[in-house]
Amino acid sequence: MHIPDGFLDIKTTISFWGVSIGFLSYAVKRVKEELDDKSIPLMGVLGAFVFAAQMLNFPILNGTSGHFVGGVLLGIILGPFAGFITMSSILTLQSLIFADGGITALGANIFNMGVVGTIFGYFLFKSFLKIFKRNYIISSLISGFLAIVLGALTCSIQLAISNTMPISLGLPAMVGFHSLIGIPEGVITSLVLTFIYKTRKDLIYVKNLGGAK
Repeated sequence: MHIPDGFLDIKTTISFWGVSIGFLSYAVKRVKEELDDKSIPLMGVLGAFVFAAQMLNFPILNGTSGHFVGGVLLGIILGPFAGFITMSSILTLQSLIFADGGITALGANIFNMGVVGTIFGYFLFKSFLKIFKRNYIISSLISGFLAIVLGALTCSIQLAISNTMPISLGLPAMVGFHSLIGIPEGVITSLVLTFIYKTRKDLIYVKNLGGAK
């Protein structure tokens, strides 16, 4: 899902840079209002965990591979805006140090994995908590899966409007492939959240999860 340099045209690049910067500005304002003593160290620890986890690829099929993204997990534990800032920092470091995602495409990548994957993923989780009677295991599994699929959807749209790949080809390819990646994404999100809930649930932004036995 990390779009390289040269895959997006100028108008798409500038547009998504603008949208992502707008979200980032608002997120910084919200985090300053909500910040407490444990927030910054927790952002650093979780950021390092997700950064490392994203570097580990797992096989999918026919020689392809995927990796954990972690947007929903960051949103649930840190809150949607602190989680978004953390994800944006991860993607920026990956782009600058490892060339994993282009610098010019960073705005689009932050939108796909930060805005869609973290902020929207967080609100998906909150919605599923209501639907599944506060069962955080099922809610985190489904929202983790959907965040990956929806991020792939917006990525395919960005490539289509840049005339890089027609939507008729890009949409089924991106969404189909990332539907497979979304399965371990949901499972890992659920497992990590369960571990933290059972050991240090005071660290989780979403309170009163309830939960499955």
